[in-house]
Amino acid sequence: MPPPRTRTRGTALRQRLAELRGPDVPAKALDARALAALAANPGCERRAILDGAGVDKATLADALGSPSAFGQSQFALTRGNAFEAKVKRDGGAELLRLVHERLDPGAAPPSRAAVPDLSAIGPEGRTARTALALREATAAAGTWTLLDHPMIALDVAGSPAFLEPDAVVVHPDGSWTVVEIKSFPMLDGSADPAKVGAAARQSAVYVLALEEVAARLDPAPSVRHRVLLVCPKDFSNLPTASAVDVRKQRAVTRRQLARLTRIQDIADALPDGTCFSPELPAEQLTAAVEAVPAVYAPECLAACELAFHCRDRSRAAGAVTSLGRSVRAELGGLTTVEDVLAAARGETGDPRDPAVAALRRAAQLRAEALGTMCH
Repeated sequence: MPPPRTRTRGTALRQRLAELRGPDVPAKALDARALAALAANPGCERRAILDGAGVDKATLADALGSPSAFGQSQFALTRGNAFEAKVKRDGGAELLRLVHERLDPGAAPPSRAAVPDLSAIGPEGRTARTALALREATAAAGTWTLLDHPMIALDVAGSPAFLEPDAVVVHPDGSWTVVEIKSFPMLDGSADPAKVGAAARQSAVYVLALEEVAARLDPAPSVRHRVLLVCPKDFSNLPTASAVDVRKQRAVTRRQLARLTRIQDIADALPDGTCFSPELPAEQLTAAVEAVPAVYAPECLAACELAFHCRDRSRAAGAVTSLGRSVRAELGGLTTVEDVLAAARGETGDPRDPAVAALRRAAQLRAEALGTMCH
């Protein structure tokens, strides 16, 4: 049982985050896709506090006048739900067959499998029920168990995030496998690498959360580093699957999540009365958002609902990050386009700085080339 001080601190943080959302505004759940995107940009305090407070960033972007094009269409969601239902029908017989075939062919075929009821009240209740089901399934050696939409928790910058993978399978040897079901097709046995990569990063978040659950058991069961990606085969609606190794994504995600500034620290640094409710006047809402530092990069356009707003502010400030992280890394201490141009012209900057020297050399070559062309 945690000490009273810890409980009080946790309660105070929850109250503070509720205040940041606004009165009577329900929290938006932080899912694995959002966590993977957050881990890819750990220096962005703006996204960390908004996601930690459960702010709906799409609604916020609309209120700021920079509506987002990020997210799945309703058609894609409906198609995905229908395909997932097909994969899991008959007690998940087809899904378990694919797990056996792709990941554990040496085990006994899953002719009969347990599918425990994971229903409970609230995310905390569902998380506890999932942990109990995993413990019982691990102890039942020699049997297959399918957990349909379990709920697992992962500590993110000092605040719990409740995650819901499509499925988790417990093998007869007691090991656990994450199953991710997507509606994009596998053509001739392979899928779009970008989409597979996104699914791998999302699955890596689930693996990390499951490892925390496994660590509380004695002995700790193995969480498999190969997850099962289930997709439609070719242009049909028939399921096929591929084993995806997520060790690299897991390591990167763990490292990046560890670098996140604690949500408590970000909240404490905000001015009193700060609120991100979309009902606020535009000027007040913009001031609240701008009170939290952001780290924009072009990659945000594919991962964050506030990307257009942050891009406009980044461009207005002349930040070199708007040109890409690789460009920013090459320029060292030169953080604005104005600084870069001044250094290239020889007006500012230490000539011993490799970035400054390279810029001046590039400017010299450009001037020589233009001079030659003029003559």
